[in-house]
Amino acid sequence: MSPWTPLHAQIHTTLRSRRLVGRNDRLLIAVSGGQDSLCLLRLLRDLQPKWNWDLAIAHCDHRWRPDSAENAVHVGRLAARMDLPFYLETARAPVETEAAARSWRYRVLERIACQYGFGAIATGHTASDRAETLLFNLLRGTGADGLQALAWKRPLSPEIALVRPLLAVTRSQTADFCDRFALPIWTDATNHDLKYTRNRIRHELLPYLASHFNPQVERHCAQTAELLRAEVEYLEAVAAQWLQRCVSQDLEKVKSLSVKAALNREKLRDCPLALQRRVMRQWWEQWAERSPNFERIEAAIALIDAPNGTCSDPFPGGAIARVSGEWIEIHHPPT
Repeated sequence: MSPWTPLHAQIHTTLRSRRLVGRNDRLLIAVSGGQDSLCLLRLLRDLQPKWNWDLAIAHCDHRWRPDSAENAVHVGRLAARMDLPFYLETARAPVETEAAARSWRYRVLERIACQYGFGAIATGHTASDRAETLLFNLLRGTGADGLQALAWKRPLSPEIALVRPLLAVTRSQTADFCDRFALPIWTDATNHDLKYTRNRIRHELLPYLASHFNPQVERHCAQTAELLRAEVEYLEAVAAQWLQRCVSQDLEKVKSLSVKAALNREKLRDCPLALQRRVMRQWWEQWAERSPNFERIEAAIALIDAPNGTCSDPFPGGAIARVSGEWIEIHHPPT
């Protein structure tokens, strides 16, 4: 029987209180071989008898490093020692960017989970990752949506959820846990490559902030992200209600077959600015191929009080917004 630590108790309580997974669930654990994923793996393996899970391990080889194949073998051996099924996916060609790697990794994990009947995928994201993400997005310029990134649980598909049980655990805690149980961490040299912005935040910015401003900066940034997440969820729900009031349900009202979408600006005028921005973004996402940036949203907001007949600059794809009486109309680009 494995020793029961305070971290075991914390994760057991977190899983139950946040309803991240249920008893008897089939759970796929994403394991890179680093300290966070090994900590997660050991915790979930130790908790398995209490929850009666069906566990398996998945590893994604991005082919970024010369030792990536050895890393994959290392994780496979861990799975064999734990007598857990092991699923390995190797990229056909090295994935070039962090964003592309993340997108590819989630696609792979979702496909494996779907193919083998897993209802949840667990990743080792921590409070430290949450703090880094908050700072990363803040430095790029973002609103509350970007600052609250990394949810405890989010759907990847109607049948599969992504869960992050360690979001209240710092990286120093996972390191201590791995030391205590002598877990065989695979060191990823790319985590120290300062050409990556996240690594500079991790190894330079956060230590500086902790040394000169707040020793608990990681935990407090993670708490800020948690607070923002609840507020964003609320605002998104309220904005969706406003959108239903303002969107045209009958395009004959605007009497033009060229109209792609229409929004009632008279109703939207009564909405607070923070909600106007969210309504505009949600409306945009209904008809556009990608989300608008801040400048696009502000340009659309300006049309609420613009004179009749005012047109926007062309959007990506050529469509334009035009003020027509009480409506803001999106017109197809001319053919």
